[in-house]
This record gives sequence, C-alpha cells and structure tokens, in this order.
Amino acid sequence: MTESVSQSLPRTLLLLVSGPAGSGKTTLCERLIATFPDQLRRVITCTTRPPRGTEKDGVDYRFLSKAAFEEKISAGEFIESAVVHQNLYGTRKEDILPLREGRVDLLLNLDVQGAESVREEARHNPVLRRSLVTVFVTPPSFEELHRRLTSRGTDTPDEIRRRLAAAETEMSHWHRYDYCFTSGDHEGDFKRIHAIYLAEKMRVCL
Repeated sequence: MTESVSQSLPRTLLLLVSGPAGSGKTTLCERLIATFPDQLRRVITCTTRPPRGTEKDGVDYRFLSKAAFEEKISAGEFIESAVVHQNLYGTRKEDILPLREGRVDLLLNLDVQGAESVREEARHNPVLRRSLVTVFVTPPSFEELHRRLTSRGTDTPDEIRRRLAAAETEMSHWHRYDYCFTSGDHEGDFKRIHAIYLAEKMRVCL
C-alpha cells in the first residue's frame, strides 16, 4: 500500500491562472513563484506586443515579430495562441515539456481564449489532463478595475477602454474554471491561491 501511494503522489501541476487585466493575477503569480522558487516555474509565453517599461525578452515574455509568430503557428509550435487586445499571444509546446519529465510544477498566466485551447488539448493529452488546474481571478467591481488600470500608468485611455470592454466577456467564463475567487486585498488573495496550490499537490489523482 505504501509503495503504491508513493508512486502516485505528488503529481506535477500546470496551474493556469486567468482574469481580466487589472484583476491582480500577475502579482499573485509572481508571489507564488517567489514562495516556491525550487518547485514552481513560470511558463514564459510569446507575444507580438512591444515590451513595456523594464520588461525583458525571455524573462517577462518572448517578444516576437508578427511574421515570426505566424511562422511558428504554421509550424504547429504552439499549444495555444490567440489575439488579445490586437496583439498575438501564445504558449509553445516545448515550454510545457517539464510536465512529462515530472521535474517541476508550471504556472501559466493566460487569457480565457488561451485557457480554452489548453483545456481542449488536455482532452487528448493524458499528461496535461492529469496536471491541469485552472483558477479564475475576478475583480470586485468594474469601478475598482478601472481604478487599478488607471493607477498602474502603463496603458493609454483607449487601451483602458478596450480592456474594460474585454473584461465583461472574460468574466463570463468564470464557470469554466476549477476555482474562482474575487480579488480583495493582496494578502487575502495570496492566501487563496496558496491554499489552492497546496491542496492540489495533495489531491489523489491516480
């Protein structure tokens, strides 16, 4: 009995986190990785949007030209890709290979379109299906979302309007996720996602 249990647990996770821009999901992901630096690794996604502020290629995103991105799509290199706020985003298949090797858990910060593509892939991929855990973070209100987007100072007024319009559609997908919680204060939000991660590591999944 003891041997069979030790062979089955713990499983390697792909923790996928979604939510509207300004919901606080990126901050949560960064803190969770900092809490488990040897156990959890962020999947670095690709995008055609230009870097913002101090963002670095290969650290925050893999910044690609539109032509290079579309070439990778044609070559079947992405597990998911989507147009978000007029830019292309995608996750390369090679970047989730650590799941198969069972070396490290992965954390993927993804929009709702990309999350749906990953779910579809998981239906046909037993390794991904066993590993995938999805979490949706929703803002407490559109007023608070507007305040957060405005205060961070990285988006133009037109971009903020686009993001607010997209948020309504994104939030309608909450029921597609394994977990959903409303963002409040930083400590409370972190306790929730921290608890989800630890609980899923202990889940019996043979």
